Amino acid sequence: MKCGRREFLRAAGASAAGVILSGRDVLGMGCKERPGEMAVEAYPKRILGKTGEQVSMIAFGGIVVKDAEPAHAAKVVREAFGRGINYFDVAPLYGDAEQKLGPALKPYREKVFLACKTQKRDRAGAEKELRESLKRLQTNRFDLYQLHAITDVKEDVEAALGKGGAMEAILQARRQGLVRYIGFSAHSAEAALAAMREFEFDTAMYPVNFVCHYKSGFETEVLAEAKGQGMGIIALKAMAKQRWRGPKRYKKCWYEPIDERELARKALSWTLAQGVSVAIPPGEEELWRLAVELGPECVEPTGIELAELQQVAAECKAIFSSGRG
Repeated sequence: MKCGRREFLRAAGASAAGVILSGRDVLGMGCKERPGEMAVEAYPKRILGKTGEQVSMIAFGGIVVKDAEPAHAAKVVREAFGRGINYFDVAPLYGDAEQKLGPALKPYREKVFLACKTQKRDRAGAEKELRESLKRLQTNRFDLYQLHAITDVKEDVEAALGKGGAMEAILQARRQGLVRYIGFSAHSAEAALAAMREFEFDTAMYPVNFVCHYKSGFETEVLAEAKGQGMGIIALKAMAKQRWRGPKRYKKCWYEPIDERELARKALSWTLAQGVSVAIPPGEEELWRLAVELGPECVEPTGIELAELQQVAAECKAIFSSGRG
């Protein structure tokens, strides 16, 4: 049965975390305009799993300001905050994104949710990288700190979670108040599932993409396990189409993104209907802005729209595969 936008948002939020709030219910993580402060628009919020945090269902990825002039980075971040986006994600791997995001985000830091990551798998390396990220981002804590891009069970999961591994540094940082919640990002179901068996993470960042789904059910097992544990699900690649087949039009996308508005809306709607708490759009500024505009328009896909997405997927080469399809 087809449902309206409000019903869909509530149902999707319930499957992700038990509740969902519209932008009118929550304004900038509880931030209300005060004299002299900028106005913050309403934007749909969802609960980030068992953390209970209220986050905008569309995020701001730090890659958006990678290589940007400081003044432009400040302008784009101000726009994001003003539109009600309160989830910001970045990592040392993203070039100079931390250096650009830190000063730009500083005026709003206490009113947003900031997530960062580490690719280090040893304790000393992770501790050093975490503190360097804190300094570059001009903050005294991360709301979420994640093991970045775990792919191999032995080299990534076992190394990070074992004796002398990165998790020791992250747990110490949490005890010191430098980190509030702990998560991971992955592009491998095997690694993601292994990580969730070994540690009680708060969040999982994983590709949730309609092409990957229709080709091989790439996200199925990981999302099922994450939901079972009450984790917040952070979706990657919602607006990805396939690997580039021609000249690259977007330098910040290693895959071919969806830039056609109606298809992007359907793709984003599909992802947000999978129990996702927040989706991180492509790092290209115009594509991020498109996702922000489309977010409030996303409703549960109809049967006709699902058939259309399946047909599009059949003609694409998925960027990730589980090996079953």
